[in-house]
Amino acid sequence: MSKLSMMAALAFLGLAACVSQPVYGPKGPGSTAGYTDEQLSANRYRVTYTGTAATDREMVEDFLLYRSAEVTLKAGFSHFIFDTRDTKAHTSYYSSFIGGWPGWPYHRRYGWYWHNWPYPGDDVVTTAITRYEAYAEIVVLTDDQAKDDPEAIDAHDIITNLGPKVLPPKPAS
Repeated sequence: MSKLSMMAALAFLGLAACVSQPVYGPKGPGSTAGYTDEQLSANRYRVTYTGTAATDREMVEDFLLYRSAEVTLKAGFSHFIFDTRDTKAHTSYYSSFIGGWPGWPYHRRYGWYWHNWPYPGDDVVTTAITRYEAYAEIVVLTDDQAKDDPEAIDAHDIITNLGPKVLPPKPAS
């Protein structure tokens, strides 16, 4: 394994260790991941879920679907439909400089090498980090309204079917 390959693998493992596993919950103050919801009218809500770098697209969309079901039941309705829905990917790049940052005292002498940087032999490992954000506007429906709409989603079914996937297992007593 070359020095570059080994350093790339170590950089990736270091990033993976810093990223927490996906956790379903509200987006709190200062937090970048979690759900938010806002009532827009008597029967319309905006729901979002923003994942961490460890949360894949499918899980973010499941979290959005689960939260939409929770909002529906909390509002006293049984079904909902998506009026609008989308998932966006936000990618950023992390670069590590093998051999140290230029100008760092242990790298090479600051000065002449800086304008020639990267100096031959310096390796730069860049890793892409993608975070997904899903958002939707939902319209909540009563049982009577839902029976006439083939796109109506039963909130109870979503809670039952996605609950084990979305919520962490409860500790054994």
